[in-house]
Order: sequence, then structure tokens, then C-alpha cells
Amino acid sequence: MGFRKDFLWGGATAANQCEGGYQEGGRGLANVDVIPTGSERRAIITGKRKMTSFEEGYYYPAQEGIDMYHQFKSDIALFGEMGFKTYRLSIAWSRIFPQGDELEPNEAGLQFYEDLFKECHKYGIEPLVTITHFDCPMHLIIKYGGWRNREMIVFYERLCRVLFNRYKGLVKYWLTFNEINMILHAPFLGAGIYFEEGENEEQVKYQAAHHELVASALATKIAHEVDPNNQVGCMLAAASYYPYSCNPADVWEGKNKDRGNYFFIDVQSRGAYPAYALKRLEREGIHLEMSEEDQALLKQHTVDFISFSYYASRVATADESLLAKTAGNLFPTVKNPYLEASEWGWQIDPLGLRITMNDLYDRYQKPLFIVENGLGAVDTPNEQGEIIDDYRIDYLAAHIGAMRDAVELDGVDLLGYTSWGCIDLVSAGTGEMKKRYGFIYVDRDNQGNGTLKRSKKKSFDWYKKVIATNGEDLSRS
Repeated sequence: MGFRKDFLWGGATAANQCEGGYQEGGRGLANVDVIPTGSERRAIITGKRKMTSFEEGYYYPAQEGIDMYHQFKSDIALFGEMGFKTYRLSIAWSRIFPQGDELEPNEAGLQFYEDLFKECHKYGIEPLVTITHFDCPMHLIIKYGGWRNREMIVFYERLCRVLFNRYKGLVKYWLTFNEINMILHAPFLGAGIYFEEGENEEQVKYQAAHHELVASALATKIAHEVDPNNQVGCMLAAASYYPYSCNPADVWEGKNKDRGNYFFIDVQSRGAYPAYALKRLEREGIHLEMSEEDQALLKQHTVDFISFSYYASRVATADESLLAKTAGNLFPTVKNPYLEASEWGWQIDPLGLRITMNDLYDRYQKPLFIVENGLGAVDTPNEQGEIIDDYRIDYLAAHIGAMRDAVELDGVDLLGYTSWGCIDLVSAGTGEMKKRYGFIYVDRDNQGNGTLKRSKKKSFDWYKKVIATNGEDLSRS
């Protein structure tokens, strides 16, 4: 059996982590540009420390990224050499609408992505486009307060109409918001929100989330109207929570943690706020401004498929004395004693991917698409300049094997798989370059030094073989 014949193998990037060219082609300033490396990065990402422009003494890695703005043709040629069937990328909103609230788009930005999509098709690569991947024009944050303001729906709708009409026939697969649940964990990164002292932060985050959910439904509606062939997905930072023990209190805590993430996808896939979420909001005194028109839009325009990122499983406990935490995509959780961890403390759990896939498919009964998965590691060239990244091959082979089991043995409907950071790029969490995920090495360090020269790692040819055999041959040799 194995994967479907038209399985979409590929890789994934985000504009703000690879494009650079932040001042070129009429592009405006975005939230992702003004997040520096260093000790204050997390405070800025979470909206605790306000930074609205570049400040002295900081390094801002998104300004140049890996310069894909100028090098996309040669990069896509490398993706084509690997045999990619799809390439997941994102639109920099401020390339299309530099301020965000203009009535007319920026032609130079539109042309850039048109050229990029045509380059993909030259190699038989289907673009998978994230409309908003942690990207918001800075003007919309300063003037309107980001997604806390309902007017953002109007600006997002305008962006979507332009994209769907301009790229009709060039792009078929769309994602509305990247890791939409990240708004709860990184509100400035996810929604352009920073908080004022004494503000009810939960109220702000959930109202902003509602605005994004309405905007997502509106985008789905427009996409289907412009081109019935369009397929629109939501996107979740996923990983099932394991209870730390069989203590019922731990099991219940795990269920509640899962619900905290599923809430968004419940709305986008099922078309209504689930009862548990409404009760929780009520208990916490959070009142959402939500019209009948909003509810009708959510109900009538659910997504076509569920896409998600998976890096590590999570553990939940009701025992507050268990303080040993592990890292993981801005989701610190209790350490799982049965798992090993990456250099950044992310616990490695291939079976957890199969478990997560089954949980999502059981819950939604819609096709799944894994759009992020990978191992962040330090890659050190040997004396010959080669990078023998067997550790990455082992990680990916184990996860693809678990993914295959979910399809073959469990009957999960899976559209495709795009490994994260198929070419080395800037880490969203830390801003580092040394935390590498790619099959392609980029000569760049954490301070922005380096030639930006691209070179193939051992995993490049390995992934090429995986794609050529449709996931049947996962061996190292």
C-alpha cells in the first residue's frame, strides 16, 4: 500500500526566516523584522517588551535571512534536483501591502512571488502557500494594535483577494495562518500584539484569535469562489499530550492541554466554537465580541484539510512539584523519561507523530498534511567540507516510518510531507543560524557572517532517494 501515488513530498520555509531583502521591491517593515537575537527575543515575541523599529545594539537576522530574495532560482533548482513535488513557502504581507492598509497592492511584490511560483512549476513543484506565517505589517500594529483590532479582517481579506486572483492557476494549496495556536504562546510573533500594563492578556489573545478565525473562514470562502480547485488548510503546532502517569488527574490535565490547542482547529474544521471552549471562556470571564454573521461564516466555510507541524510530543501533569521541563517549539513541557532529546532539548518521539496523526484524523476525519517536521542540530563540516548528517537522516527516517505506519496500518489520509527548513534558515524561536534543519547547508553564522554559499549535505541525496521511492527506501546507504 504505502503512500498515495500523488503524495506531495517536499520541504518548507517561511519568508521571514529566509527571504531577506527587507527594504527591496517596495517592501514595508513587519513585526518579524524587528525581533532581534539575544536575551530579549522571547520577551519581544511574547509581547512583554515593545520593539517597533530597529534599535542600536541589536542584531536582526530577518533583515537578510539567507538572501533567498535574490537566490530563489538556484535554491528552487536544488529542490527540483531532490525531486520535490511541493514547496511550502509563505508570503511576506508587507511585500504585497507595505503598510497593510493600502487599497492597491505593490506590483513589485506581486511580481516577485509570481516569478517564484513559475520557477517552481518549471521543476514540477506545486507551491503550498502560507498566507500569513508570523507576518504582520508594522504599520498595522502601531496604528491598529495588530489582530486585537477587528479591522484586521478587512486588511487580510484584501490581501487574500489579491493573492487568489493574481495566482489563480499557479497556486492550488493554501494555508491561512501558520500555527494559529501560537497566538497563545507568542502573541507578538503570531498576531502583532504587545500588552499594556494591567491589561487582561487572555481577553486580548482570545479576541484576536477570534478575528483570525473569522479571517481564515473568509479566506476559505474567497479561495473557493475564485477557483473551485483551490484547497485551503488550517495549520496547527501539533503534538499529543501524554499524561505523566495513570493518575486520573494527570490524564485530565493532558486532555485539557490538548483541548487548548485543538480549540482553534475545532472551529476551522467543524465550524463552531466547541462547548468546552465556551465554558472555559465563561469561567475565566472572557467575553468575545462575536456576531451572528461571524458564526455563519465559520459554519459555512470550513477548511479542506488539516496541516500541522510536529517536532516532539508533550507531557502533562497535575503535580506542580514536577518542575523539570524540556524545550519544544515555545511549548515547554514536563520531561518524558523514556525519550532522548536534541541539542536544543526537544524530545525525539517518532511514535508520537503516529499517535498525533491518529488523534487528529480520528477527531476531524479530514485529510492531513504534515508541513513541518525536522531536527535542529549543529552541522560541522569535516576536513573535506562535507556534512555527514546521519543524525538528521536517522531522525527523519524514523518519523517518516511512523508516518507510513499511520497511513498503511491505521488508514490515516495523508496528502503530503514537507520537512522543515529544507535549506538552512534563521530559527524562529532563537534567531540562530547554527540550529540547522536543512538538506542544504548555508554558510552563515549567528552574527550574520559568511558567504551564504549553498552546499549539499549527506541528507540531500538521502531525501532524493526517499522521494524517488515514494517513501519505501529509508535506509542510510
